[in-house]
Amino acid sequence: MATPRRNLISVSNTPYYHCISRCVRRAYLCGQDPLTGRSYEHRRDWVEKKLFQLGRIFCIDICAYAVMSNHTHLVLHIDIAKAKRLNNRAILIRWHKLFKSAFLCQRFLNGELLTQAELAAVNARVNLYRERLSSISWFMRVLNESIARKANLEDECKGRFWEGRFKSQALLDEAALVACLAYVDLNPVRAKAADLPEESDYTSIKSRFNAAQNNKQPKSLMRFAGKPRKHMPKGLPFELKTYLQLVDWTGRSIRKDKPGKIPEEALPILERLNICTENWLTLTTSFTRSFKNTAGKEQAITAYTNHMKRKRRSSIANSLALFT
Repeated sequence: MATPRRNLISVSNTPYYHCISRCVRRAYLCGQDPLTGRSYEHRRDWVEKKLFQLGRIFCIDICAYAVMSNHTHLVLHIDIAKAKRLNNRAILIRWHKLFKSAFLCQRFLNGELLTQAELAAVNARVNLYRERLSSISWFMRVLNESIARKANLEDECKGRFWEGRFKSQALLDEAALVACLAYVDLNPVRAKAADLPEESDYTSIKSRFNAAQNNKQPKSLMRFAGKPRKHMPKGLPFELKTYLQLVDWTGRSIRKDKPGKIPEEALPILERLNICTENWLTLTTSFTRSFKNTAGKEQAITAYTNHMKRKRRSSIANSLALFT
């Protein structure tokens, strides 16, 4: 039996989640459909533009993404601190960029004088919007619904476009996070849609490679903040240069089927997270098959299970085998 989404996403356990959405039809989401010969390549641009738009509106950061022919991969970070920090006016402005404005909220934004009862109603509405703007469920709902509507209009049909609601995995520690980031970034390479990560269009890794050539990081994606330290700024807890080297090495190993031995100076992340070469390649080629609802080391999964008051530890056998 599927686990309710409210029991899968718990910000107190981890703010990082891997989300997958897959098409229900035989026709492709993007790319060239071999059955009809029709090209849907332009839909990749739909997904990427909508994704970046939502990243600017929601209190959710995009860590990684890959728009494939019939599915999408996202790694998202919930920024609860930002949601709490925004004032009522900022929350309403963000929400109204996506949905129609309530009459009282519009009066509030226009600076009109409201009664105490009306202000209380506005505050209640703002609190609801604040919660939704930091909700992965609402983020994925808006993203997938908009793409489905445009695709149905283009195909002149009705009905489901996605298999169902998106699937999600909680990334409980740094080891699970970096493995999932590499898994998502190397999806086009594994699918033979691109020979090199930097040549894979509509992916986060290409954006990072392009920005890195100018010694920058893309504004649309969550930054790499470097190694964890006392005064840690917001961002992914890894060094960008090291991560790009890690992805490059992993991609070469996957394509040539030569795991080999990892030089310590080339892969300090793996050394720090204590993941051996063979296990790393397994993680970055079959992440979604290895883990169900949660991903992380034994201690992280145990703590998550206890906090969520569950009886069974999901994917614990694979965690013990791959993160040892």
